[in-house]
Amino acid sequence: MVEHTSDSAPFFSSDSEAEGPEDHDGAAAQQQAEEESVSGVSRVRAVLTVLILCYINLLNYMDRFTVAGVLPDIEHYFGIDDGKSGLLQTVFICSYMFLAPLFGYMGDRYNRKYIMSVGILFWSSVTLASSYTPKEHFWALLLTRGLVGVGEASYSTIAPTIIADLYVKEKRTNMLSIFYFAIPVGSGLGYIVGSQVSAATQNWHSALRVTPGLGLVAVLLLIFVVKEPRRGAVEARSELHQTSWLTDLRELSRNCSFMLSTFGFTAVAFVTGSLALWAPTFLFRAAVFAGTKAPCEDEAHCSTSDSVIFGVITVVTGVLGVASGVQVSRLLRKKNPRADPLVCASGLLLSAPFLFLANAFAETSTAATYVFIFFGETFLSMNWAIVADILLYVVVPTRRSTAEALQILVSHLFGDAISPYLIGRISDSMRKYDSYLWQFRSLQFSLMLCSFVGVVGGAFFLATAMFIEKDRSRAESYVPAADGRIDVPNSGRAARVSVSSVLI
Repeated sequence: MVEHTSDSAPFFSSDSEAEGPEDHDGAAAQQQAEEESVSGVSRVRAVLTVLILCYINLLNYMDRFTVAGVLPDIEHYFGIDDGKSGLLQTVFICSYMFLAPLFGYMGDRYNRKYIMSVGILFWSSVTLASSYTPKEHFWALLLTRGLVGVGEASYSTIAPTIIADLYVKEKRTNMLSIFYFAIPVGSGLGYIVGSQVSAATQNWHSALRVTPGLGLVAVLLLIFVVKEPRRGAVEARSELHQTSWLTDLRELSRNCSFMLSTFGFTAVAFVTGSLALWAPTFLFRAAVFAGTKAPCEDEAHCSTSDSVIFGVITVVTGVLGVASGVQVSRLLRKKNPRADPLVCASGLLLSAPFLFLANAFAETSTAATYVFIFFGETFLSMNWAIVADILLYVVVPTRRSTAEALQILVSHLFGDAISPYLIGRISDSMRKYDSYLWQFRSLQFSLMLCSFVGVVGGAFFLATAMFIEKDRSRAESYVPAADGRIDVPNSGRAARVSVSSVLI
């Protein structure tokens, strides 16, 4: 059965807040009115919407990696091993990924800004609660970190689809690149702010109290500024209707470009998740073993300089990586329509040897380690915006939230949901003695797995290049049958999409 979107109520309508065009004088005003009539959102409000979504995405990743910035403090405070430390990231990712399909289903059918507002308010409240965890109850910290994933799942599955309904082609790529700049910047700020607040207060709990207040600001901005755009309107796809969830899953599973790029992105998530949680701790242990830093002085505070440096590197390399990935892809796309997956593959394959060298040099040269991490993270970050763009142009508008949710589920389930815990467990199993040498050496050996996974991910993106042209053409010419069961190509409609894209 075909499911139609209702326009009867603000929450249950996907287009209830769309703005109609207003009468203005002059060519510029007429162009703006034309844009409003297509997406239902004015040009100025569309830009503000993207900026607000970027701000929330920055908070999302800032909160996620604040824990990693103070991980040595947390380990020392609770007296836990590497396996339990890895669980802090794993439980968050597990709740995040398992709830993503639910929010993906809702995001394709109901008002997206209200779903995000409720989720962010919940996420901020739980994060604040986690900052009051007592020393005797590590399980409470695990529980609250898991609940944080509930709020973040409501945002990550939906935000890119709103951008897709506001812009097309080059404009969409530009806006997505701005959106994904927030990932490395937010991640780096998580390390920096978390470690610096912890150092200033001599209490790691304080680091978890920064993002909740900023999250409340995000909710207010969503409610009073953001407007819900019409789904698929900017692509001249207003005739599309929602099909059943099972139909959506079946068609997505048949989309080779979507599935293969998802597997490739899983490798990115595995490597990123491992480095995000363990890199500052690894660098701290290397310095302690080399004698350049002292061990944790007391249960409240350990050295935070490695978290700060790694945070700065994450910000810089993320911005460089996302920007260079988008620019290289844009230049190559003029000559090769398979440029996007090829750039993603190159980024992963180039990052693997640099991350291996960073691991190998940690014992002997801190400077060389940071240089290799810089290049490895830069190449790794080239994937973020491009993978998101691939999903949006090989999947029809009415399935994009579901596709985002499915990609989140798969990439996190086999990526950063298991990698922090797996790295921690391998480290624990390889540690022969409880000494500074083996605390460093065991983690060093376990982190070498990241380079191997990066090569496997590059192979998946190379395979994606074989199907990308066919799947993109199929998505652009898709017309649902009356029963919603099959895809029927329509070359005439594809032409209209192209003309509409040029006008917008």
